[in-house]
Amino acid sequence: MSRAFVKEDGGEEHRNFALPHPDDPEYDAAAAFALLDAARDGQVHLAERATGYRWGAPILHKHVQRMLDDELARPMAQQDDRFIRVARRFLREPGEPGAG
Repeated sequence: MSRAFVKEDGGEEHRNFALPHPDDPEYDAAAAFALLDAARDGQVHLAERATGYRWGAPILHKHVQRMLDDELARPMAQQDDRFIRVARRFLREPGEPGAG
């Protein structure tokens, strides 16, 4: 179903981010990926709600930088330009210090 129909019907947008438990040591890395992945689709608000982190949260910068470095290490033909743009934007924009 298109998003237009969901909004017309008054339904709330939903997205499953498959995040680990917040106590899991990998949670912050997964939350950082969820925010970037959602940003590619213009759904940052959904990822913020699901992860508890705000866009640009400094605590996630090291995870975003690692993902960006991994993406840039790929051959240019395999790089995801949109992912690179949103990761760079995440690192540039001010965020709140911790969970939102």
